[in-house]
Amino acid sequence: MTAAGKVWLVGAGPGDAGLLTVKGLRALERAHVIVADRLGARGVLDGLAADGVELTADVVDVGKLPGHHAVPQDAINALLVQLARDGKTVVRLKGGDPYVFGRGGEELAACQEAGVEVEVVPGITSAISVPAIAGIPLTHRGVATAFTVATGHDQIRELGGGSDHTVVLLMGVGTLANSALILARGDRGADCPVAIVEDGFGPGQRVTVGTLATIAQQAALRGVRSPAVVVVGDVVRLSPYAPDEIATTDLSSFDPLAPLAPRGDATGKAPAP
Repeated sequence: MTAAGKVWLVGAGPGDAGLLTVKGLRALERAHVIVADRLGARGVLDGLAADGVELTADVVDVGKLPGHHAVPQDAINALLVQLARDGKTVVRLKGGDPYVFGRGGEELAACQEAGVEVEVVPGITSAISVPAIAGIPLTHRGVATAFTVATGHDQIRELGGGSDHTVVLLMGVGTLANSALILARGDRGADCPVAIVEDGFGPGQRVTVGTLATIAQQAALRGVRSPAVVVVGDVVRLSPYAPDEIATTDLSSFDPLAPLAPRGDATGKAPAP
């Protein structure tokens, strides 16, 4: 009788092999089969190979493209279970973190229901790491004390808060114009800063900075494409990519104990008409 295998749900991070956890790497090294996503996971595998790390596992690509799921989620769940029942050590290598819009919970449940041993290895989500490479902290004392991560498909009109509450949108390029319009109608206002970071940690990495009033047109003119992370809020002013009219927070004289400036620019002045 074949000994039962095991499934590891491993977060690959944003695609930089250096950001893969040591535990995730050890799982990859022990794997017989790697079931890999397109985003994040493929970049990590290529990066490990470039660094001289030799993995002996077979790689099964189940990556999804925008609007096209080559392998349905139910089929991925069934594949993980079958491979483990065949005695394989399986790594399900998922971009970012398995539990942040990665459907890792569904894959975990499928394995558990089938009686297959499964373990989750967290990864660095693109919601945090991609803004970071654009010099954007999601929170900053005196600028923003909370953040929300959502997808562009969510009901973002229900997101409260002003420009001091950072919003990170994943998978939000296709619905950017609608998202910007809805957020601008709330307390954030049309002048709230926005940054789009395309292809974070990839060869096509690019940053576009504007406001809720301008970002959709800017994205169209620049041909912004997925994958991209959208950041909305005053923390965008801290990015070195922010133009002068947006980058109005002077950290050389910034007092983190001072109360937040009123909505407008970070100096508290209302934007010019």
